[in-house]
Amino acid sequence: MNIVRAAVVQDAPVAFDREQTIEKVRVLTTSAAQAGAQLVVFPEAFVSAYPKGVYFGARVGMRTPEGREEFRRYWDSAVDIPSPAADALAATARVNQVYLVIGVIERDFGTLYCTVLFFAPDGTLMGKHRKLMGTAMERLVWGFGDGSTLPVIPTPLGRLGAVICWENYMPLLRTAMYSKAIQLYCAPTVDDRDSWIPTMQHIATEGRCFVLSSCQYLRRRDFPTDYDPVHGNDPEAVMIRGESCIINPFGQILAGPSYDAPCILTADLDLHDVARGKYDLDVVGHYARPDIFRLHVNERATPAVVSDFDET
Repeated sequence: MNIVRAAVVQDAPVAFDREQTIEKVRVLTTSAAQAGAQLVVFPEAFVSAYPKGVYFGARVGMRTPEGREEFRRYWDSAVDIPSPAADALAATARVNQVYLVIGVIERDFGTLYCTVLFFAPDGTLMGKHRKLMGTAMERLVWGFGDGSTLPVIPTPLGRLGAVICWENYMPLLRTAMYSKAIQLYCAPTVDDRDSWIPTMQHIATEGRCFVLSSCQYLRRRDFPTDYDPVHGNDPEAVMIRGESCIINPFGQILAGPSYDAPCILTADLDLHDVARGKYDLDVVGHYARPDIFRLHVNERATPAVVSDFDET
């Protein structure tokens, strides 16, 4: 399949309400599919919140009861894998016959992870990627992923993977993705800074891949009334302004960037452009110098507890 229609969704969840957010995912995915999208990408932490502007009651050496309650609410709205919530997302992919790439807050016992899930058009969960490194205060509420969730998945559309938000500033992680011949490089994010678009253009050019960046568009009113961010309580205050985009392997913008409104951006991707780009730049192939620079990647799971037992 040479031409792929892709969509990136720019919108907000129903913060801390997992079920209503999943229903919103269904509606938005249906809209994207009706526009012909075969691949639909949602932002980072879409189910069910990116808790921008709160500090969870933390100071050095101190935690408050109110902060613990904020975390409890966040934990309650997260997604277990497997679970009925994950099944509902799978059903959305299946009913609309699309590849669905979506950022969720994954719950694994007592720890939350910023995770991307990959669903096939038949609803199969093809894989997941847990964010390796939270940025600043994110480390307070999210655990770190390990090398066991760095998939680049072969699909009829192309080789599909995801790198989340500021992971895109980790050059060695990008190199690992390029080494897996990624073609559809998804970049779910909440970064709405002016520097984000040139970063995405750089990655598309460097990796000779299509970059699909989906960012939330988030207002104060998307959170409960008792939420207490530094932005104040004006319901129309914009907390994340969007900046979604789709970029080709030559760094050319095919769709977006979009600011200051929810939207669904679509573009037709000519997968032959990947080979056309590799002609003069393959950073893990003919443009590499492995005699000088080499990267070692540990893709083993690193659990905290490993049990040895005698089966006899």
